[in-house]
Amino acid sequence: MSTTLPSRTLRDAFPANWTVRALWLGLVLYVIYAASILQITWARFVIGLDQGGKFLGRMWPPNVQAQKVQLITEGMLESLQIAVLATAFGVLLALPLGLIAARNLTPPWASWTARALIALLRTFHPVIVAILFVKAVGFGALAGVLALVVASMGFVGKLFAEAIEEISMKQVEAVRATGAGFLSVLIMGVLPQVMARFVGFIIYQLDSNLRNSTMVGIVGGGGIGATLFTAYQRFDYDVVLTILLVIIAIIMLFEVVSTRIRKVFQ
Repeated sequence: MSTTLPSRTLRDAFPANWTVRALWLGLVLYVIYAASILQITWARFVIGLDQGGKFLGRMWPPNVQAQKVQLITEGMLESLQIAVLATAFGVLLALPLGLIAARNLTPPWASWTARALIALLRTFHPVIVAILFVKAVGFGALAGVLALVVASMGFVGKLFAEAIEEISMKQVEAVRATGAGFLSVLIMGVLPQVMARFVGFIIYQLDSNLRNSTMVGIVGGGGIGATLFTAYQRFDYDVVLTILLVIIAIIMLFEVVSTRIRKVFQ
């Protein structure tokens, strides 16, 4: 005796999710509304392309006069120093903060307190923090270093904590079973599992600080950003282009170096 299975239509196999459709429709309507409020129009975009073309024309060719190149070199070296110092101090402070924030190694009251501090450090953009430090310690590289240290602590501390929470606790328990103290457990049971990722985090943060050092310099935090802002205020757009090309070259060079460093620790 044969039985006939009821036929299933396409509508039955893929039922319509009207909630999701309503959310997508609401998102589209809000985008249209926001664009109208912010006066984002195609006409303004076309005008912007024309103005941008004229601006690029005034920037070309780049200025390679010896005096300008020396000024740019000094500013770029200062940015490199700011990035290296901020990364070094930021990572040193972020490492214990990330360890405390790891919920598999510390009690809840300690981990949640550390996570709240990390969230506070990550709340503001480095430029905003740099403005505060400029008001506190004055113009110069110190304000830029302090601002990037705060940014490094928030970002690297969060990544450290998440990496530690993903480790295998079997190795940690094995080291604890030998009667080892907390520091020995970290060195022998935790660090070997996360060392490669830690190196990757540090390299990425150094790259990020190198780029952010330009932005904090614009608000008075020293480095090439101050030189860039000064050149823009003086309408030296050819110098602006030279600075931008130097920044691009440095970032690309550092990308090659960081890739090779990661391969060493893999």
